[in-house]
This record gives sequence, structure tokens and C-alpha cells, in this order.
Amino acid sequence: MDVADLSTQVVRVLDLLGVAANVLLAGILAREQRFDLVGFIVLGVASGLGGGLLRDTLLQVGTPVALTDVAYLVTAIGVALFAYLVRTSGRWWLRGVRLIDAVALGTWGAVGAQRALDAGLHWLPAILLGTLTAVGGGMIRDLLVRRTPIVFGGNTLYATCATAAAAVVVLLDRLTPQGWAGATTLVAAAVGAALCLLAYRQGWRLPEARDWRPVRRSRTKDAR
Repeated sequence: MDVADLSTQVVRVLDLLGVAANVLLAGILAREQRFDLVGFIVLGVASGLGGGLLRDTLLQVGTPVALTDVAYLVTAIGVALFAYLVRTSGRWWLRGVRLIDAVALGTWGAVGAQRALDAGLHWLPAILLGTLTAVGGGMIRDLLVRRTPIVFGGNTLYATCATAAAAVVVLLDRLTPQGWAGATTLVAAAVGAALCLLAYRQGWRLPEARDWRPVRRSRTKDAR
């Protein structure tokens, strides 16, 4: 197996780990909402696979990968069952999930952009679909429990990291020879994950909107 094939397999493993991490995060939320087993599975599958399903549906290049590769559904349902049976809480649990979530964010941003480029899309929609792949599942999860999606603000950089990973894929796709998509995706995923972890550590956030209005100066006549 050459480097290109090996990197493609590594990306797939990271992709599945991302599914597991997002299902675990959904499981924590489902426990807070006092959901039953069906609720755990529905919320977990929506969170872990939602972004990829949205991406593949918009691309219209065939059946979504999450439905053709049984490993994705098995991972999502299996981890949802685990989250239902085992209480996943505590500092070490959250640290581990946060690490995997950062890796998943970078991986999904990169994978989504690469799939869009492979479908023949322009670089801008490729970056958009990469970002959607990374944050789409979390948005669906939050909407299902009727709360504002965390990607809209109030937390450290999230969608920005996925966008960065997607942008790296677009750049490297133009600089590397054909057949190295797996390697470029892996590099881009590492960039997105590193940025996400650094944002967690440093507390980086995008600035909130400012309540600024143009100042209207009144004209005064010279009394003299």
C-alpha cells in the first residue's frame, strides 16, 4: 500500500471517529433532556451523520455515503447505545471527546471540500460544503432539542476551523498531482484540528456584532 492509499484509509478512520465523537456529544445532551433509547439513537444519528447527509444530498452524485457504507450507521447506532447505557461525564471524558471532536471537525471540513471538488464544483461552493459537512449535524441536533445552534456564536472558534480545513484542501488540490486527494485531505484535517484545539486553549472567539450607527452631525449657522 502506497502513501496515497494509506492516507485515504487514515482519513476514513478519522471520519468514523468523528461520527463517534458527535454521537457521544449528542448522548450527553440526550441524557440532560431525559430522552429514552429512541431519542438517544435519533439524536445521535442526526448529529453524527447529518452533515454528510446534507452534503451528499446537495451534491446529487448518488446515494449518500452514510447509507452506502454500513460502517457509518453501525458506528452511529452503536455509540448511541453506549451513551444510553453508560453515563459519559467527568473531566477526562469531556477532554477526550473534545480532542476527537476537534479532529472530526478538521476531517469533515476537509472531506466535504474534497468531495465537492471531485464532483466538479468551483472552489467557493467546495469550501461552503466542507463547512456544512462539519457543522451541519450539530445544527440539526440543536434544532431538534429547540436551542440555538452553538455554531452561531457564544463559543470558541468552530465553523471557522472547518472553513480553514476546507480552504487548505482547495489550495493543495491545485498544487499537488492527481491521486493525492487522501494525503491533502489528511494535511487539511490536521490544520483544522490544530486550529480548533488552539482556539479551545486560548479562548479565541469571533467578535460579536457591534451596535454602531453612523453619527449625523447637525449643521449650525454662524451667528456672527
